[in-house]
Amino acid sequence: MVDIREVPEADIDRALELAYLVFHDRPEKEARERHHELLARCDRIGAYDGDALVGFMAAHDFRLSVPGADLPCPGLTFVCVAPTHRRRGVLTGLMTRMMRRAADSGRPIAALWASEAAIYGRFGYGGATTGATVEIDSTRPLALRIDPDRRPLRLVDPEDAVDVIGPFHEAARAGRPGRPGRSPERWRDEWLTEQDEEDEELSPPRIIVLGDPGEPIAGYVIYRTKPEDDAGAARTPGLVRVDELEADTPAVAAALWECVAALDLTGKVSAWGRPADDPLLHFAADRDQVRVTAQFPALWLRLLDVPAALTARSWAAPVELVLEVHDARLPDNAGRFRLKAGPHGATYRHADGPADLALDVRELAACYLGGTRVTELVAAGLVQEHTPGAAAALDDALRTPVLPHTSDEF
Repeated sequence: MVDIREVPEADIDRALELAYLVFHDRPEKEARERHHELLARCDRIGAYDGDALVGFMAAHDFRLSVPGADLPCPGLTFVCVAPTHRRRGVLTGLMTRMMRRAADSGRPIAALWASEAAIYGRFGYGGATTGATVEIDSTRPLALRIDPDRRPLRLVDPEDAVDVIGPFHEAARAGRPGRPGRSPERWRDEWLTEQDEEDEELSPPRIIVLGDPGEPIAGYVIYRTKPEDDAGAARTPGLVRVDELEADTPAVAAALWECVAALDLTGKVSAWGRPADDPLLHFAADRDQVRVTAQFPALWLRLLDVPAALTARSWAAPVELVLEVHDARLPDNAGRFRLKAGPHGATYRHADGPADLALDVRELAACYLGGTRVTELVAAGLVQEHTPGAAAALDDALRTPVLPHTSDEF
């Protein structure tokens, strides 16, 4: 019988070996050391068959921006089950223990990035944000419809970057739901490593900030470059990979995009994980030059304590509905509840009588940050609307000024 219990620090290397087996990975020593340090800072739960570790799951201790609030949110990572123990309830045991443990400790939501999207819906996770890959043809100057901010640009040493751009990032994430906070360790190990873990041909990180000397910065960009490859029949132009670009105005964003698109000896800018409503897509003058080449589900969210989650966030418009919520994993969330919410707060209490909307906790999670419309899920047959107009009313109340988004993969 498999035993689900905490994984001591002494077993972290065993957990890593299991993860590398499952994900077909064999990282170098430096990456292994970073992974070990990361897991030492995480909550860890394992499945043991006798003395053998056959399943593992870790959770970052994050806080996640949600509309109007910042909530404690375990971020699941390194989820793996040995190939010898698949389809034996190991993942269900790990997930159930982690969800109940988080809910009991006052963390109303949990999040993850799905390596396989088909897995996590059955545990109540819904795709809550969308990412986009944007590419710029930088063989010619970037054409813009607005004037860029002409305050000075300057390079920042990666050693100093956290102190310079960290406060700006923390302030910016409050304005867009779905973004976890970053510890100094996460900045160092995930964003500012000397060598990129997935592509060793990329340069170290470069950081450019915009703003007058002595004044707070107005934006920044983190990028890496790869030189031109002219070997073989096809020439590949030099690449600029934008890892993150933050700006407090469209004009600042325009200046930063213009800067990276004008780097010498490069012909292409690629930015993975941009928000689907990135202003660049509107102020670019030539959409043949700036193209969205991929769009994908990013952050998956789970409501562990539905009443706490719904009453913690802000609401854009008044709404009063009876929701019939299904939750096969956490039955305390299941039942009929009257949601009464508006700009001054929300209540969520057990209700009698017919429901206006019936939905699974997975769909409620997908809509929670404002990135998925309830009306779309009704049209897809995933939410049942018993009272005409109920889905549209809930959409109006859930709406946020900008789409939820994160590029923090974990």
